[in-house]
Amino acid sequence: MLSVHVFIGLLLLSLHAPPYSTAVDDTLAAGQVLAVGEKLVSRNGKFALGFFQPSAIAISKSSNYTNALGWYLAIWFNKIPVFTTVWVANRERPITVPRLNSTRLKMSGDGNLYILDHATNSIIWSTDHVVNTTTETGMNTSATLLNSGNLVIRNPSGVVSWQSFDNPTDVVLPGAKFGWNKATGLNRLGISKKSLIDPGLGSYSVELDTTGARGLILKHRNPSMEYWSSDRALIIPVLKSLFEMDPRTRGLITPAYVDNSEEEYYIYTMSDESSSVFVSLDVNGQIKMYVWSRANQSWQSIYAQPVDPCTPSATCGPFTICNGNSTQTCDCMESFSVKSLWDWELDDRTGGCIRDTPLHCVSDKNMTSSTDMFQPIGLVTLPYDPQIMQDATTQGECAQACLSDCSCTAYSYQNSRCSVWHGKLLNVNKNDGIYINADNVLHLRLAATDFQDLSKNKRKTNVALVVGASIVSFVLALIMILLMIRGNKFKCCGAPFHDNEGRGGIIAFRYIDLAHATKNFSDKLGAGGFGSVFKGVLTDMTTIAVKKLDGARQGEKQFRAEVSSIGIIQHINLVKLIGYCCEGDKRLLVYEHMLNGSLDVHLFQSHAAVLNWITRHQIAIGVARGLSYLHESCRECIIHCDIKPENILLDISYFPKLADFGMATFVGRDFSRVLTTFRGTVGYLAPEWISGVAITPKVDVYSFGMVLFEIISGRRNSPEVHTSGNYDATYFPVRAINKLHEGDMSSLVDPRLHGDYNLDEVVRVCKVACWCIQDDEFDRPTMREVVRVLEGLQELDMPPMPRLLATLTNFSAVASM
Repeated sequence: MLSVHVFIGLLLLSLHAPPYSTAVDDTLAAGQVLAVGEKLVSRNGKFALGFFQPSAIAISKSSNYTNALGWYLAIWFNKIPVFTTVWVANRERPITVPRLNSTRLKMSGDGNLYILDHATNSIIWSTDHVVNTTTETGMNTSATLLNSGNLVIRNPSGVVSWQSFDNPTDVVLPGAKFGWNKATGLNRLGISKKSLIDPGLGSYSVELDTTGARGLILKHRNPSMEYWSSDRALIIPVLKSLFEMDPRTRGLITPAYVDNSEEEYYIYTMSDESSSVFVSLDVNGQIKMYVWSRANQSWQSIYAQPVDPCTPSATCGPFTICNGNSTQTCDCMESFSVKSLWDWELDDRTGGCIRDTPLHCVSDKNMTSSTDMFQPIGLVTLPYDPQIMQDATTQGECAQACLSDCSCTAYSYQNSRCSVWHGKLLNVNKNDGIYINADNVLHLRLAATDFQDLSKNKRKTNVALVVGASIVSFVLALIMILLMIRGNKFKCCGAPFHDNEGRGGIIAFRYIDLAHATKNFSDKLGAGGFGSVFKGVLTDMTTIAVKKLDGARQGEKQFRAEVSSIGIIQHINLVKLIGYCCEGDKRLLVYEHMLNGSLDVHLFQSHAAVLNWITRHQIAIGVARGLSYLHESCRECIIHCDIKPENILLDISYFPKLADFGMATFVGRDFSRVLTTFRGTVGYLAPEWISGVAITPKVDVYSFGMVLFEIISGRRNSPEVHTSGNYDATYFPVRAINKLHEGDMSSLVDPRLHGDYNLDEVVRVCKVACWCIQDDEFDRPTMREVVRVLEGLQELDMPPMPRLLATLTNFSAVASM
């Protein structure tokens, strides 16, 4: 008997066009039929339409699985050796082998295509559009497979009454519109297939948002849950730049977005018809673009969204842990095994994992008894759809609440909150670079025998660690004693309730004390990332800024990221986190108060004080030093991920400090990249956020370059519709590079400075900005190099024009016409 891995290898090698297929033409006229073994071929020979079976290979006759797989009517790439379908008709009604010989595709006289079982005279599938009422018209209708891979039905006058491009499956080909018709209401919906060999309706869908400003929306179909959406204005210019940067697609692919009174859709075209490209929604819920490599004789993925493969809901199935940074994305929880290795290897992970040993739980009318135990799993996101147990006020009570219900499979107790889960556990993901507090632990219910086996295995491993850990603990304890002797214990404001130190030396505040300090949050300073910021005064008259999350449990990951990043580091150019509050649903962060607010107020708002050039130059250097510290001097490299003027705060002397680390991510010193979820602010995003690759600290370098342009000009980089009564649609970074090359910098500097600036410093800052925003991250300097250049210790050559900026400018110009 063949092993699963060997069988799958043979299976995938066999997925090619049926060798016995006979080409009949590119058109099926009314009354004609297409039988199994025949195919329509487009005139250019690129595409074929016919019947196929995904598992058409010679294997053991004892395999029931092969006999269960049916046949489908499909369109595929005709000349490519790796069999690849681009459209399937009868996705949910495969044709069984006994009916195969009597199955035909027929172009009927009523103007519809039918898959018919002539033996039973039953319809398996049809185009089912409005039929022709005139017999003569219907008899002259035909179906043609076009060079684009589009199957169309035309009436005698040539009008298309139905086309496969309007009924996509999981693939969108060049020239196909993906969007909606405003007049008819047709909204083209793509649905993933179930597995690599089952084209049935899978777990994920993609469609165009017809109600808001977003572009494409990705959803899990059951339960219906949106998990990703694109920015309508950003996606096309960014894609254009990415395609131009990649030698495989440079000059080949042109994406476009069309929105008029009749239609709204995305479309992409190719300049070389001999090349093969397609976009698909894959089995695991990611949109991917593939290009055929003649050299490698394989499909190569050049684009993927969302970037993190763990973003799609339940992508690994129940009782699994998804890790987007691992080569093996999905893995079973402890004491669980893959439910179906066959489906798992075919990318169908919906079955997930099952228990190695059933739980022991007996329930009757009076009581429930169980010998089960709990295995803690740390550093993961908690599963989907928890149930809150209000009566459980301790961890012991929370564990007992789960044990007393035979359907309970896990619990978590943190911040005096008990959450339990019943049945399957879904959406448990390894953290994506944001530190998750040790309290955020999922306690998985296991049979006692499984728990004992795990304990034995761990005990063997831990024996060698105990001695070493003891020595380290002794040394650390000795160091702490010496430090306590040398200095006083950290206190804040001299108030007793501030003595509760949290992790990293920051203070764990009580909510009632922060409410009193802020006069019940009455003095609002502004809105920050994931919350509002309020001014407060502690009992010793120290002024503070308190960020309060808007709504219960909002931004939990961002809250933990901020506490675990800025809470454990100290630098003169990083805002100081004094403490936090974590009571029930309440999440607050307490910072030192920065008297002069954020940089954006002084750059863009007319009522604020105008910053002179000396101050602006020092702000640029200070921010660069802060970023250099984060990237290169911390124990772990920290990527801020959201550098913009709003997150640069100014103290009483206009000294800059980076703030808002709610989106920060960590990169271990042994790694150069980290795969993380999409984050940041439009206008400051590096191209690699969109390209689907793991990021580096160079994303912060790109954002910093964009901020430098705004420091020079005193205005937003985005085009302005009206400037002093004159229309001006020039994207400022493009204008800055052009003026830099021309040697004319005076028109770029903020006019409110009235010519009072150091021209050499302006040129230097502009050069740095231009190098920071280069398309290729390897062309950008490190922040250490940026600091040296801004301080005049290092020189830079004249920078080239980034292709992305040129593309954005052209896009804006066309959009304004």
